[in-house]
Amino acid sequence: MTSEIRNDLSPPALSPEERRLCRIAAWRLIPLLGLAYFFNYLDRTSVGYAALQMRDQLGLTAFQFGLGAGIMFFGYCLCEVPSNLAMYRYGARVWLARIMISWGIVATLMAVVVGPWSFYTLRLLLGIAEAGFFPGVIFYLSLWFPPQFRTRVLAWFTIATPVSFLVGGPLSTSLLQMHGLAGLAGWQWMFVIEGLPAIVLGLFTLRWLADRPENAHWMSDAEKHTYRKMLATEAGHNDKSHHFRAVLRDPRVWLLSAITFSYTSGTYGIGIWLPQMLKSQGIELGLIGWLAAIPYFFSTLGLIFWARAVDRGGRAGVHLIAALLLAATALMVSLYLTSLVPALIGITVALVGTISAKTIFFTLPGTFLRGQAAAGGIALINSIGAFGGFAGPFMMGIAREMTNSFTAGMMLMGGVILFAAGLALVLLLFMRQRESQLATAQ
Repeated sequence: MTSEIRNDLSPPALSPEERRLCRIAAWRLIPLLGLAYFFNYLDRTSVGYAALQMRDQLGLTAFQFGLGAGIMFFGYCLCEVPSNLAMYRYGARVWLARIMISWGIVATLMAVVVGPWSFYTLRLLLGIAEAGFFPGVIFYLSLWFPPQFRTRVLAWFTIATPVSFLVGGPLSTSLLQMHGLAGLAGWQWMFVIEGLPAIVLGLFTLRWLADRPENAHWMSDAEKHTYRKMLATEAGHNDKSHHFRAVLRDPRVWLLSAITFSYTSGTYGIGIWLPQMLKSQGIELGLIGWLAAIPYFFSTLGLIFWARAVDRGGRAGVHLIAALLLAATALMVSLYLTSLVPALIGITVALVGTISAKTIFFTLPGTFLRGQAAAGGIALINSIGAFGGFAGPFMMGIAREMTNSFTAGMMLMGGVILFAAGLALVLLLFMRQRESQLATAQ
């Protein structure tokens, strides 16, 4: 039995004082981190709106755009684990600030793209710059919040994903209307205005974050003592014994990686191409952002609902399977809906499932990984999964170019999400078997 495995017994209820301290910490940390994640997601996905102008202006084919949109995940995946291990060594405050500043600079420089190769290069650099942010925050929050409070905290952090699309669509298409101002194209203004906030947030992070509760200047000594006691049984006292190499031998890590790769492929395949799907229906440029925001409005509500359900009833594995099955079914049904409104409803339900699945999913690694193994393991899972951010848009681009329609690509995205649901079932059965073996051994 390795030291990375623990019995998944229900933790004791938090005392009123402990819950109060958790709420204070959440209000201190989540607004900043959630806002940063909003711009993180916006800076990587707004390229879908930029394509409404830049593809024609730069002469990018569907294949070249799909490759460029997805290639950032090569750099992201390559640097994800080293970045998170560096954060474990140097601390979240400094390392998360470094990530924000560097990705903000690269996102702003996207305005100087002049052709396919500069597009590929800057998208690759964007992935390298932002590598480690999401898994770094997930690991960081595990240092601050006990499991009894963690699902809702993760929900309020990851809610930035649908909100970035909800706000980002209308924002991005509005910025495209600045076309010609000061001699710049609308898509260039969009990249500059949406990239700069990450730099400002990175500088603010250096002054605001505390690496661990014991470093929080806004807590009294008595509060720090209560906080340390609350986290003691969850965090353990010997993190250095939990090494990253143990992650590579754990089949649960590889199952989790395959699951997130599959549903991420579907999510990004739909999200990146949705503006162009709407454009192909003859929707005016000014309306595309608002229509594309509709699925993400309901995804935001669905995410909150599902997080509360998991918090109240547990059974995260069952909820994960249900969310993925909902997404796959809705996407498949939407293929048979020929008019715009019913098809958009199908896509909306599909995104409710995939985005809710993401929040539920990232509560699972923390149930059996600790210390360096948690920092590196979460990054490994996320980096493999993030490669789906390349695979999804790229496959959609190929299918679009081969068939001159989005039907084949949407069918493919539905299939990979259904495959993720099957893998989630395998994971659930495997983890229950491991828990049973652990209980017997004890």
